[in-house]
Amino acid sequence: MRPSKNNKTKIRLLIVVFIFGLSSFMAACSNDETNGTTVSEPETQTETDESVDETDPNGLPDPMIAFNTFTQAWINGTYEDMYSLLTSSARRRIDKDTFISRYSDIFSGIRAENLEIIPEEDQPAPVSDEDEHYIHFQLNMDSLAGYLELDEYEMKLVLDRSDDNPRWKIDWTEALIFPNMRAGDRVQARTLHPNRGEIYDRNNQGLAVNEELITIGLVPQDFMEHRDESIPKMAEWLGISEERINQIANQATVANWFYPVVTLPSSQSDLSARLTSLEGVQFQRTEGRVYPGGEATGLLVGYMGPITAEELERYPDHGYTAHDQIGKMGLELAFQDRLRGERGGEILLVDDESGRVIHEVARQDPIHGDRVQLAIDLDVQQKIYNEMRDEPGTAAAVDPRTGEILALVSTPSFDSNVFQTYIPDAVREQWNESEFSYFLNRFNSGYAPGSVFKYVTAAIGLNNQTLDADEVIPISGLHWRPSDSWGSYRITRVRDSGAVDFRDAMVYSDNIYFAMQALRLGRQAYEAGADKFGLNESLPMTYPFYQSQLSNEGLSRETLIADTGYGQGEILISSLHMALIYGTLASDGNMMKPVLELTDAYSPEIWKEGAVEPQYIPLLRDVLRQVVEDSSGSGYTQTEMKRQILGKTGTAELKTSLDDEDAAENGWFIAMDMEQDSLVLAMMIERVDGRGGSRYVVPFVKRALNEIFS
Repeated sequence: MRPSKNNKTKIRLLIVVFIFGLSSFMAACSNDETNGTTVSEPETQTETDESVDETDPNGLPDPMIAFNTFTQAWINGTYEDMYSLLTSSARRRIDKDTFISRYSDIFSGIRAENLEIIPEEDQPAPVSDEDEHYIHFQLNMDSLAGYLELDEYEMKLVLDRSDDNPRWKIDWTEALIFPNMRAGDRVQARTLHPNRGEIYDRNNQGLAVNEELITIGLVPQDFMEHRDESIPKMAEWLGISEERINQIANQATVANWFYPVVTLPSSQSDLSARLTSLEGVQFQRTEGRVYPGGEATGLLVGYMGPITAEELERYPDHGYTAHDQIGKMGLELAFQDRLRGERGGEILLVDDESGRVIHEVARQDPIHGDRVQLAIDLDVQQKIYNEMRDEPGTAAAVDPRTGEILALVSTPSFDSNVFQTYIPDAVREQWNESEFSYFLNRFNSGYAPGSVFKYVTAAIGLNNQTLDADEVIPISGLHWRPSDSWGSYRITRVRDSGAVDFRDAMVYSDNIYFAMQALRLGRQAYEAGADKFGLNESLPMTYPFYQSQLSNEGLSRETLIADTGYGQGEILISSLHMALIYGTLASDGNMMKPVLELTDAYSPEIWKEGAVEPQYIPLLRDVLRQVVEDSSGSGYTQTEMKRQILGKTGTAELKTSLDDEDAAENGWFIAMDMEQDSLVLAMMIERVDGRGGSRYVVPFVKRALNEIFS
């Protein structure tokens, strides 16, 4: 933190002004008493009139008055007032307009702010028979090169005795801009930009890195003669309209300038070679942001773009300029403050004739952005995305033993690279015409979970000993209500399984059984049990995630408690939160704290201890294993798995009313590797109605797991 000398400077200036004012006042009062007349207002002084200067006992004016007047004008930026104090010989060396523009250009160019000018203590008094006097001082200020303390200034003052009113004048030279500056030197100020921090996965594979890009452009003096044949070829090869290139060509008015058309990743060197084979088409290399994960990580990592006027207004104290690029969404936005780094700067004195640097006034090196390493595994992310890419949905994969997040997938997605290079027309058309948004971050949204939430109901019932796994509950038919007080409202199950125990209810995914268990628990016990799974709490992580909810305003109705028991009602939860919930099956019933970033200080932490009592974990694992292995199970397929898994399906109806018979459905399947307990994958695909409900999702998860396990 820089030292503050404001108070010290202000006190010195106030003392000078006070002494000057008091002397003038006493002199005026003395005249008034002597002459017996009223003191009139003094006439306005001209810019060079210093007849009011204090004098020492020898009759000389005080040079500090001229010094303070000059330096205060410097602080205020009133450079014309500074010029009025110069000696006649200094004025012959530099005219007023040049003087003003030099100070104005230099101090605005170095972004000088909060100037403080402090004379050295114990300045020697002027000698009565000498017409020269020197004052040494220090200039402090904020600048593009940081906080500066320049303490080598020397001001030469010359006593002007040209009339009856001697005055001190400043014998100005360029050294009163910066020490060591000479006539003919110029000031070169440059911002030193930091490297943006990069983002890597757990295996040090890049997710957002700084690499070389290739900018393709045209040079009019060579291109224009061939534009009619070159533009159609360029448009075809790049996948953009001819009009886009024509607009650039029409604005290319300087014959030998390079006019950019598109930017390509360095991996497209073949395309670059084809384009530059055309007459007048050239390339330039530049640095830019590259996203190796492509579409698989688009909604996770996000992208960068030019700062907008609204963003500049939103972050007035962040030091942004209109030329900056900032994170627009995803991790690029979430980690923006850490990735951006801090600018540095340098201020140099340069010989105007030779261009040689003669003195470094100040330099502050930039602070480069942080390197961020995630728990994400790019290979896992890509394998899950490749299975889902044509479906609207979301998936989250975690290591249930540690809470480390291995994948966060949202589909459909976009390739972040196009925002650093260019957007082909076909891609833009695809975005505009799709029924599903490519920019909706589904892994960060909340959804009704359907029957995958039955695991929570089962765990709460077991913890409270209201659920007896061996109890056979007689249920007949597909519809049920506990009493006539429910009116026409009934719970519906998919198959008439007759009497069921806990195993049957989970394998067949029996809604009525779990509605009954929720009603046995009652509101208070159910809500308390749900709290142990982090419902109605934000996930404890820096990335902004949807806060899952059990209900809108509490489980205030019997019907709502019953619906909640099998995952309907008003529950909204993210795929990541569901993956963490199922992770309790691998961590002795504890719910681990989600980990997105791997830091040196990181170690696994429990978020919710004892969400499931440990003695019930073997039972739950076995029952959920049967869901995928029993041929009657909702998660059964004939897919051969590379590892044994457990799992649970869930179909969430998105009814707009109780009578809605054509409601859309979202399908869930959550699976966990049972052999190593190393992975939980929670996947949700939208609009599975008419496609088999949640069973439609099961093959996607199993194929993805086999790819990951292989």
